[in-house]
Amino acid sequence: MEPVSATLIGFRRPGSFMRIRVFYHDHCFDGAASAAFFSRFIEGAFHPGAEFVFTGLAHKASQLFEDDLFDGDENAIVDFKYSNNPRLTWWFDHHQSAFLTPEDAEHFRRDTSGRKLYDPSFKSCTLFISRVARQQFGFEAPDLAELVKWANIIDGAQYADAKTAVELGSSAMKLTLVIEGSKGSDIVHKIIRWMRRETLDAIIAKPEVQALYEPLYRRHLASIGVIRERATMEKRVIFFDLIGYEIEGYNKFIPYNLFPGSTYTVSVSASSFRTKISVGSNPWSIVEPAHNLASICERYGGGGHAKVGAISLEPDEVDKARKVAAEIVAELQT
Repeated sequence: MEPVSATLIGFRRPGSFMRIRVFYHDHCFDGAASAAFFSRFIEGAFHPGAEFVFTGLAHKASQLFEDDLFDGDENAIVDFKYSNNPRLTWWFDHHQSAFLTPEDAEHFRRDTSGRKLYDPSFKSCTLFISRVARQQFGFEAPDLAELVKWANIIDGAQYADAKTAVELGSSAMKLTLVIEGSKGSDIVHKIIRWMRRETLDAIIAKPEVQALYEPLYRRHLASIGVIRERATMEKRVIFFDLIGYEIEGYNKFIPYNLFPGSTYTVSVSASSFRTKISVGSNPWSIVEPAHNLASICERYGGGGHAKVGAISLEPDEVDKARKVAAEIVAELQT
C-alpha cells in the first residue's frame, strides 16, 4: 500500500503551545527511534516548542486502546497497531499485521486526513517516517541519519551474519539490549529524548545506561547457554521452551548462530503480562523461507512481518501456548 498524500489540517501557528502524546512500540529499538524521529519531525515542521509525552505499548492477548489514553492536543501512534479513536491525529506503521480488526482497516482506508500512513514494504518504521517527512513535508534531520540507518539494520535484520548480531559490537546493538531488556519504560523514555539530539555512541556511554547494560550483557551471555541447552532442530526448524526461566526477551539471532543450518525458529516464553510464542526466519538461511510468518501468527491472534512474528496469550495460558507452538513447528517443517 502506498503512503497517503499528506495534507495540513488543524495547523497551529509556530510557537503556540502543544502537548503531543506519542505512543510507540515499547522495548524495541525501531519503536524508540520512530518516536524520536517523529517528535523531531513534528516539532520542526509543525509545532516548535511542543511538549512531548511518550507512552510505550506492548502486544497483549487483549489488545485494546482505552479512550482516556488519547489525552494530548495531538496524539500519535508509531510502529504499532492502528486505532480508530477520533483523537488519533497521526499514525505510522510498517507491519503486515497493522490492524486489530477488519473494521479498523476499513476505518483507515476511509481516512482523508493524510496523516495516517502505512507501508509494509519498509524494513523499519523509522525509515518510513523519515522518508515521508522529507518527501511530503520537506523536513530533514541530517543529524539523525545514523539513527535511521541503524533502525533499518536492526529491525530489518540486515547484519553480515548471526555472529555479528549476537556479539553486539556497535553502540546501536548495545543500546538495543538496554531498550529490550530493561524493566519498565522510564529508561526507554530517556533514551528516546536523547535519541532526538545525541549520537548513539554518546547515549550508550552515559553512566546510567552503562549501569543497565553491564548486567543485561551478562544475562545475554547466560541466555546463549540456556538456549544452547534447551533448543533442538528438526527439518531446519529450531524449537525451545523458556517457561520456568527468567528469560522473556532474548537476542533473536542466538538460535541462528547456534544452528546455522536452520531456516525457522519457534520459542515459548513467559512474562508477568503474557505468554509469548515467537516465530522467526533465519536471515542467512541457505534455504529461502517459504512461509509468511505474520499470516501464520494472525491465525492465532498474533501478527508481525512476513519473516518474523509473534503471538501473545494470557499469562496462565502456557499449555495453550505450547500446543500452538507445536502446531506451528509442524507446519514449518512441511
